[in-house]
Amino acid sequence: MKLSRPIRSIIKYFTGKRISTSSLQFRLTLELVAISILGLGSVAFWAGWQMEQNLVAAHKQTLEYIAMRFPEQIQLYSEMGMLEIGLERTISKVSAPGLMVWVKSPDGRLLGQSIHPDSSVPEIGNMTALSEVPEKPQVVRFGDRDIVLCGSPLVLNGKSLGKLYLSQDITEDWQKLNAGLWRLLLVSILAIAILIAAISTRIRKALKPLEQMSQVAGAISADDLAGNLKGAKLQLHRAPDEILGLVQAFNEMLFRLSAAWEQQRQFVGNVSHELRTPLTIVVGYLQSLLRRGTNLSAYQQQALETATAETERTIRMLQDLLDLARADSGNLHFRLNPIMLNTLVVEVAAMSQKVSNRQINVLATDEDVVTCADQDRLQQVLINLVDNAIKYSSPKESVDLVLEKTEKYAMIHVRDRGIGIPLQHQNRIFERFYRVDESMTRSRDGTGLGLAIAKSLIEGMEGKITLRSKPGEGSIFTITLPVWKPPL
Repeated sequence: MKLSRPIRSIIKYFTGKRISTSSLQFRLTLELVAISILGLGSVAFWAGWQMEQNLVAAHKQTLEYIAMRFPEQIQLYSEMGMLEIGLERTISKVSAPGLMVWVKSPDGRLLGQSIHPDSSVPEIGNMTALSEVPEKPQVVRFGDRDIVLCGSPLVLNGKSLGKLYLSQDITEDWQKLNAGLWRLLLVSILAIAILIAAISTRIRKALKPLEQMSQVAGAISADDLAGNLKGAKLQLHRAPDEILGLVQAFNEMLFRLSAAWEQQRQFVGNVSHELRTPLTIVVGYLQSLLRRGTNLSAYQQQALETATAETERTIRMLQDLLDLARADSGNLHFRLNPIMLNTLVVEVAAMSQKVSNRQINVLATDEDVVTCADQDRLQQVLINLVDNAIKYSSPKESVDLVLEKTEKYAMIHVRDRGIGIPLQHQNRIFERFYRVDESMTRSRDGTGLGLAIAKSLIEGMEGKITLRSKPGEGSIFTITLPVWKPPL
C-alpha cells in the first residue's frame, strides 16, 4: 500500500522502534488509520459539498425571488408614470453590487440594464450580448468569474414584455468557500496524524502483554524447564481477560513441559546408570575370552573384537548420557581452581600427539594465562575437540592449539584444516546426537554427544564455546573463559 511507508515512519517516530509491515501492531494501526481516513475524508467531502450547495442555492433563491417579484415592481412603478420609467426604476431598485439586471424585447432589443455594472471586470458588461441563457439559475464560468445566470420571460398583465436576465457574481464567495475547504483539509490531515499517534500508542500498550510472552518464551532454556520454572513464569495482573486466559494457558504449558523434561531426564539418568553395570560385566567377559582364546578361529576372534569394541562404545555413550543428565539436573559438580592454561594446553597437545601420531602445534602467548576452572573437565573438553579435529582432517594436516588472552577473557582455539562444516549445520552442531552428514561420520568412532557435553561443561564453568567453519578449509572451535584475577 502507498500509505504504508509514511504510516510506518510515523509509528516508528512515536514508538521509538522499527515496525515490521507483517506485525500485528502495524496491521491493526494501518487498518484503523485507513478507517479513520475514510471516515474523516467522507465527512470533509460531505461538508465541502454541502457548503457549496448552500452557497449556490442561496444565490439561486435570490435570483428566483427577484425574477418572481420583478413584474409586480414594474406594475407598481408604472402606475405613477410610463412603462419605460417603471422598468428603469425597477431595475435600479433591484440592482446591487455583483448583481446585474437587463431586459430585452421579444425582438432582441435591449430595453434596460443595470446602470453601474462592475467596471473592474469588463467581461460582465458583455453578458448582455449572450444569446442563450438558462431559464433556471445555474452557475456558469464566464472568463475567470463564477456567475449565477438565468433568463425568464417577463409578462405584465398577460402581455409579454420580453425576457428578464439576471446574473450574480459569486467569485469572491466561491474563493472564500475554497479557502474554507483547504482549511478543512489541513485540519483533517492534522487530525489524522494525531489519530495515527494515538492509535499506534494504544495498540502498542494493548499488545505489550503479548510482547512480554514472546520475550519469556524466547528466554526459556533447558535449565528453566529443569528447575527454575518460576523465573520463566508469566505474571500479568492488568492485562485484558483474553490475554490473562492466554497467559494462564501459557504457564500451564510450561508446567507440562517442565514435568515432561524432568521425566525424560530421570529416565535417561536411570537407564544410563542401570545399563552401564551389566555392560561393564559383559565387556569384562569378552576381554577375558580374547586373552585366553588361543584356540579361537579367525572369524571368532574378529567377532569377539567387534563385540568388545561396540560394548565399550555403548558404555562410553551411556557415561556421556549420564553426564548430560547430571548437567541438566544441576548435579554435575565442578572443582573450580586457578589453572595455568599455558601448561594445560601443552599437556593436552603432548597426550593427543602421542596417542594419534599426528602433529599438534601449540601457539601460545608468552604471558601467563590463568583462569578459574575444573582442570579435569577442561582437559576432557580439549581432548574431545582435538580428537574431533584429528578425525575430520587429512592425516597430512596438523592441528593447532592457539592460546590468546584479552583483558577479561582467555581463549583457546582448536583449529584444523579438514572438511569443514556447512553454514546451515553450524547452529545445530552442539545438539545431542546431531551429525552433519551420516554417510561421512558413521564410520568414525563417536557417540554424537561429545560437543553437547563440551558445551555443558564449559557453560558450567561460566564460559562459552563457539564455532567458525568453512567447507573445505577447516573449523575453529573457540573456548572462552574469564581470566582469573587474584583477590586484593
